[in-house]
Amino acid sequence: MAALKDVSFDIPEKQICGFIGPNGAGKTTLFSLITGAVRPSAGKVHLRGSDVTGVDSATLVKKGVARTHQIVRPFKAMTVLENVQLAIHYGRKAVARTSHAKEQAMEVLKLVGLEHKASHMASVLSLGEQKRLEVARALATAPDLLLLDEICGGLTGTETRSMMNLIHQIREGGTTIMYVEHDMKAIMAVCDRITVLNFGQKLAEGKPHEIQNDDSVIEAYLGKSKLQVNVA
Repeated sequence: MAALKDVSFDIPEKQICGFIGPNGAGKTTLFSLITGAVRPSAGKVHLRGSDVTGVDSATLVKKGVARTHQIVRPFKAMTVLENVQLAIHYGRKAVARTSHAKEQAMEVLKLVGLEHKASHMASVLSLGEQKRLEVARALATAPDLLLLDEICGGLTGTETRSMMNLIHQIREGGTTIMYVEHDMKAIMAVCDRITVLNFGQKLAEGKPHEIQNDDSVIEAYLGKSKLQVNVA
């Protein structure tokens, strides 16, 4: 059985495009195909008109594509600053001098609100802080396209709202975002467009209010009754 079948879409630049669907719908597989971790058996992936199908992840980072992962895996034996510095050295705009990398890393940490934890070991961070470090490491590679995979998973309501604000900031800085999330309140509030996957196929696509009122989405994923999402 194919994990994804006949899934086709365009991602407009400088928008936040969400992807939702039941467990096993193919969301993370989709991200893995786009970022070169998995090679598709059919179909193509294009980045600004160039065919990047099957291109490895390291090369795609150099082309401006970065992602986060559901399960965060920071280098726990390194400091928060060192984690981000390392990403800069391997990123799209790699720098040779350690001092320059350190300066750039501190700027990224300020953006995600972790500058006060720069000298802390990554192992002592809370889950919410580790999620922010995950975003920081991806941002440190200077992506044009950032794929966020359940970055709000396990966060408190306050942490989720703060993360949503950060996602908006990243987009306002010119980065295009693809966003997978199970937190419906978060994804409906933050996204410009949403694509719904079900059993590896595209079920629906549209603006958040259109998705909330799509009968096929309601029946297959959101529940038998119409979804109501109130965002504070």
